[in-house]
Amino acid sequence: MSEITNVAVEPLDLPLSEPFEISLGTQYEASNVLVTIETADGVMGYGEGAPVPTVTGETQGAALFTADTMADLIIGEDTVHYRRLVNKIRSAFPGMAAAAFAVETAILDVYCRERDIALSELFGGPPTSVETDLTIPIVDVDTARASATNAAADGFDHLKIKTGNDVHEDVERVVAIHESAPDVHLKVDANQGWTPKETAWFAKEVEKRDVHLDLIEQPVLKDDVAGLARIRDRVDTPVAADEAVFNSEDAIEVVRRNAADIINVKLGKAGVLQVADIVSIAKAANLELMLGCMLESAIGIHTSAHVVAGTGAFSYVDLDGNLLLADDVAEVDHGPTIDIDGPGHGITPE
Repeated sequence: MSEITNVAVEPLDLPLSEPFEISLGTQYEASNVLVTIETADGVMGYGEGAPVPTVTGETQGAALFTADTMADLIIGEDTVHYRRLVNKIRSAFPGMAAAAFAVETAILDVYCRERDIALSELFGGPPTSVETDLTIPIVDVDTARASATNAAADGFDHLKIKTGNDVHEDVERVVAIHESAPDVHLKVDANQGWTPKETAWFAKEVEKRDVHLDLIEQPVLKDDVAGLARIRDRVDTPVAADEAVFNSEDAIEVVRRNAADIINVKLGKAGVLQVADIVSIAKAANLELMLGCMLESAIGIHTSAHVVAGTGAFSYVDLDGNLLLADDVAEVDHGPTIDIDGPGHGITPE
């Protein structure tokens, strides 16, 4: 039987190997949520959510409470109705993205494990390997140089550089990284830390110094879609919307206002199933897509990698959250290639 008989909700505290500073603050650990679903046949499915108050608006405590309440809505239900169950929990708690992501992932994971299929197959593709970038947080120039050199030596062809605290320091750090790893593709993510004027200045300054970026991600406040559109008109570097897009309605607004060249989708914002809607919107508008992540363990990262493999829709992949952890929940390779398998997302926490 596919009846859900038990749902366990617990904290998943994951210390980072080093502090992770972005313009929104510094994290020392990922205070996440782990959801485990068991069916009448004894099959287990696992889901993870990463509540970040400055991004999802949730604390870990709030996400734990919400996920526990969501559990009451699905116990006794059949996993074959996974889409209805996901809609049920999300409509009941529309503002709780991390909690919903954890429960939704566990539902989809157990559904796939019962049928011995990979999660990617729900999106139409086999579980093929996915290549990710690596993120360099806001650090001093010397540390940034060393990080870039080490990343290139480890085989990373793509780096994402966090910026947004001081635009002048940001320029020097980005140039230093380019000089240390000249063959590596670079993205910049300001996490809402700049104004439109600062963004335009930054783009011109790095270009003067022969740094050619793949994209500039979410330079301005998430609600400033007009500012994002002005930046897109003023700079040659492609502009990506991240925090500005939580759901398909946000994606439509970005498209309507010609505010971005790329949409960065995160399952921790939009959920797993709604990604298909955002992919359709972006494709119809001829926008490129990136799949990003929060600071997540292999559970969240491999869930996202299955979506990348299954849809084949993403030009950019930023799934390095578990590479920044001191310890992961399972033994997986920590290089640029994410090897995924089934059933489900393929990760069973140890």
